[in-house]
Amino acid sequence: MPNGLRWSDINKLTWVEIRDEEEGPRLIFKQKKTSGQEYQYISNQARQLLGKRKRESDLVFKGLKYGAHFNAEILRWCMRAGITKHITFHSARHTHAVLLLEYGADIYTVSKVLGHKEIRTTQVYAKIVDKKKKEAANLIPELEMDYEF
Repeated sequence: MPNGLRWSDINKLTWVEIRDEEEGPRLIFKQKKTSGQEYQYISNQARQLLGKRKRESDLVFKGLKYGAHFNAEILRWCMRAGITKHITFHSARHTHAVLLLEYGADIYTVSKVLGHKEIRTTQVYAKIVDKKKKEAANLIPELEMDYEF
């Protein structure tokens, strides 16, 4: 999923909304949920995965469907990969946000990437990262010591 976009925005994304610019590839689109104009860079790898440019009016992702049948297919993929967690198409959006935070993006930037109007909406993801940091701190076993400080 490019840049953690919502299903509604991916489903209507056309080639005219994908710009191959000198600074890097980016999307320029009107967000369906908020009607706001969005400008979002995507990685070079994400752009390569989109493939060869088609006509400007063509959908980038043809034949996408959303619903129980396709979430069931995602579940089958996960089972074959040994992933037991409940995964849906929307899970990729959450994963994108958490990965950005884990790799050092600030909460304001992640909020803008996700198209949130309120930063409070994005703070849920920061709590997930904080929980993982706490878990990581407790991974190292305690040392046995014969003296007190």
